[in-house]
Amino acid sequence: MFLSRHAPLQPRILSACLLLGGLLGGAQPSLAEETSGNQRWVSDSLNTYVRSGPTDGYRIVGTLVSGEKVELLRTQGDYSQVRSASGSSVWIPSRDLQSVPGQAERLPQLEQKVADLSAELKGIDDAWKVRVQGMQETLDSRKKLIDELQAARGALDAELTTTRSQLRDAQAQLGEEQQQVLMRYMAYGGSIAGAGLLLGLILPTMLRVKRKRNDQWV
Repeated sequence: MFLSRHAPLQPRILSACLLLGGLLGGAQPSLAEETSGNQRWVSDSLNTYVRSGPTDGYRIVGTLVSGEKVELLRTQGDYSQVRSASGSSVWIPSRDLQSVPGQAERLPQLEQKVADLSAELKGIDDAWKVRVQGMQETLDSRKKLIDELQAARGALDAELTTTRSQLRDAQAQLGEEQQQVLMRYMAYGGSIAGAGLLLGLILPTMLRVKRKRNDQWV
């Protein structure tokens, strides 16, 4: 398509050059694979003058805007004949043609890629937040369970200490009672032994006295 000889550069192309230079360079190989046949694009330099013939001696008949899509018809020397979107055939220096779309055409694709990557990143971020929240809830529940178990253990330790103290007191009391019972048994045994001894001493005497009395009566 023909424009005036001093047609200005599109602001969108300039901003794309400054902000997405790295992305443009990375996207060129994949975009180049998609092009085939005789499709060409005017290079992303300043507006390119076109001529009526394949040498610098032919007159300038207009300009092509950077990034404009054209159809390559043939090449002769340093010039290539192209057909613009308007259908006109003109000659342009071959160095001003490129086999990949210009920045003006690549920019929407790159913007879409950036939007897709941003959406994907947001999805990953949201999924990670949900996962972290789930992990935090799990940690909180486990911490609560640990606190409850520690509290129960503390109560059991206190109860065990009390039970051991009560057991020691009961054992001490039982020892005292056993000692008292033993002393009672010993006292009872001594009394019985003393009574037996006394009976052993008295009984023979009584028998002798009784026998004497019987002898006297006879």
